[in-house]
Parts: sequence; structure tokens; C-alpha cells
Amino acid sequence: MKKTVRDIDVKGKKCLVRCDFNVPMQDGKITDDVRIRAALPTIEYLRDNGAKVILMSHMGRPKGQPNKEFTLAPVAERLGELLGGAVIFAQSDRVVDDGVVAAVAAMKDGEILLLENTRYREEETKNDPAFSKELAQLGEIFVNDAFGTAHRAHCSTAGVAEFMPAVSGFLIEKEIKFLGEAVNDPKRPFVAIMGGAKVGDKIPVIENLLTKVDALIIGGGMSYTFFKGEGLEIGTSLLDEDSIELTKKLRQEAADAGVDLLLPVDVVCAKEFANDSETLVCDKDKMPADMMGMDIGPKSVKLFSDEIAKAGTVVWNGPMGVFEMSNFAGGTRAVAEALAASSAITVIGGGDSAAAVKQFGLDDKMTHISTGGGASLEFLEGKELPGVAVLEDK
Repeated sequence: MKKTVRDIDVKGKKCLVRCDFNVPMQDGKITDDVRIRAALPTIEYLRDNGAKVILMSHMGRPKGQPNKEFTLAPVAERLGELLGGAVIFAQSDRVVDDGVVAAVAAMKDGEILLLENTRYREEETKNDPAFSKELAQLGEIFVNDAFGTAHRAHCSTAGVAEFMPAVSGFLIEKEIKFLGEAVNDPKRPFVAIMGGAKVGDKIPVIENLLTKVDALIIGGGMSYTFFKGEGLEIGTSLLDEDSIELTKKLRQEAADAGVDLLLPVDVVCAKEFANDSETLVCDKDKMPADMMGMDIGPKSVKLFSDEIAKAGTVVWNGPMGVFEMSNFAGGTRAVAEALAASSAITVIGGGDSAAAVKQFGLDDKMTHISTGGGASLEFLEGKELPGVAVLEDK
């Protein structure tokens, strides 16, 4: 277990807090503030317990250069609205300069200050100790609450921990609890659902989960590579050519481990990659050569839903089809609805699965939705995340 802000005295202390404020923007406006809201419990706890709260985050990819398109000024404004009080925005193209140091020195207990985008400095992504030291001079305690970037060893996620005590915020605590318990101490049966496009991207996750799960459901674009491994016609469907042999190996590994590996049994096909395309529902071994798989079919929905209904724990990462198009969202929606109706502990592994659950209005029916797509995948692989590894143990 890692120490959290609850385990230390923060009163009067300068707490340097790494958040994940990498929010979507359009015309200078925040279009989704869910990541900002996710950081509020930690920020409010520190404020209410008399800490001086210095927040930092990256946004987008400004490539180590100041770029107004990626300024965190709108985040400071939105944070102020959510917290019911002004948030000081320490604007500086250098992120840390004499003016920022002075602004931090002048802070009173309970005040909140936000630094400019840490990726304005190219040293950030290189985990350069000199920049880590510049950031570290602003605080006395490092609090990492950015699970979405915990898999990256950057100055603001890991480097600063070299220079001061480091603990987690409540968001990272929650992520580690739900993802950790789901994978390492699940209520059984334990079912994992893997979707998305490329098999290659998910191989390490699948291999790790095959040693832990009772059943593994595979859908989405990657299922067509599995079909190809069976020698089936997949038409113009997405194919991860380099992973065809790997799918055969994974099938064997599942069989050896006594894991039920469930693939779609029918498919919704389309002539073109378009919502208004001509469609056909067919069994997986009847796919026309001139069509592409776009979603799982009704028989697959029943097969997967029945498996989910028996589960004690479900981890889901990756959609079942092209859910962004309404005519091909049925399979992903059905899986989300099966999870919502289930009595199992349901953990959604960030990214597209989280977006889908939110799109269908079912986010409040899930036990936990991870805020970190890449980080949650690496966690499910069994990797140690640099931004978590640097935190002090209890």
C-alpha cells in the first residue's frame, strides 16, 4: 500500500500536486471537465486541511514549446468555478521562473495555484533532473494524483519525487484499489473483456490476464485477426497481419490455463466504413469477401451477456465495434448494459470503453471507471507504473 495525503500532516505545507488536466478543448473552451472533477477530492482535502496547494499538469502535445493553444488558463478558470473560489494562475512560458517562485512564496494556507502546462518545457518528457529540481523547489511534499500519466516517467510525474517526500492523492488511491483488487484478488468468476482494433497492442495484457481470469471475451476489431487465424474469410475487415500467429498461440495458452476464450459467433458487416452503408448480419464463417465487420451480432451479444451475468468481477477494455457510428454501436451498448445490470464488480479500463459507457448514460452504473487508458492497460499488463513506484509505502 502507498501512503496518501491522509497519512501525512499537510497543514501549512506547500503541496506540489500532479493532476491530469489534459482535457479536450474546442475554440478555447473545455468540452469535457470529467478529469478536472476527478481531482477535486484531493484538492479540497488539501485546501480544507490548510495546505498551500500548487497544482501542475500537462495538456496536449505542445512539443516542448510555449503554445497558447495548450495553455492551462481555462483549467484555472473552471477549477475556480468548481471550487467556489479563485485559483491563482501562475502564467509563465518557462513554467517556473522568479515570478512563479515569488507567487508561491506569497501563498497563504488553503490557497490554490496552478502552474502553466509542464510540457511547455522539453525537459519534462525527458525526465531531466534539472527541471524536476526547478519544480521541486516550489513544494515540500509531492502528491501524485494523475493516474492517466502515471505510466510515464516524466519530471512532473516521477522526477520531482527524488527531491521530496511523495504520496498519492485520492484518485490514484482509488485506481490502485479497484484495478489492483480486480486483477490480484477478484471476486470470482473473473471475466475480462478485450476489444478495440489491434491485437498487437493488447497481447501483453491478454497474456497477463490469461493467468488470472476464468473467462476472456474478445470482440471489436481484434476479433477479425483471430478469425483469420482460424482460416476464415474476413473480407475487408480490420486485420493485424503481424499478429495472426499470435492469436493461435493465445488460443492454446487459454486452453492450457483452462480459461474460456469467447469470440463473436456472428458479425454485423458493412460494404463501406460509413454509418449509412449497406449492412448484413451473418455468422462469423459466412462473411462476404467484399464486406467488413463493424460490430458483433445478436448471437454474440447473447453469448457475451450470459457470461457477464455469471461473473463476480468484470474488467472491460475496448469497444465491440465502431460505436461512434450509431448503426454499429449496438454490440458495445449491449455489453455496457449487461455490465450495468450485473451484480459483479465492474471496472472499465479507461479510453474508448469509458467514452462508450458515458455516451450510453451508464457511467453511474459501473463500480469504477479508470481515468487512464494507457496507464490502466499497463497496470493490467502487470507493469509497475513509474508515477506510482516513486510514492512512499505505508
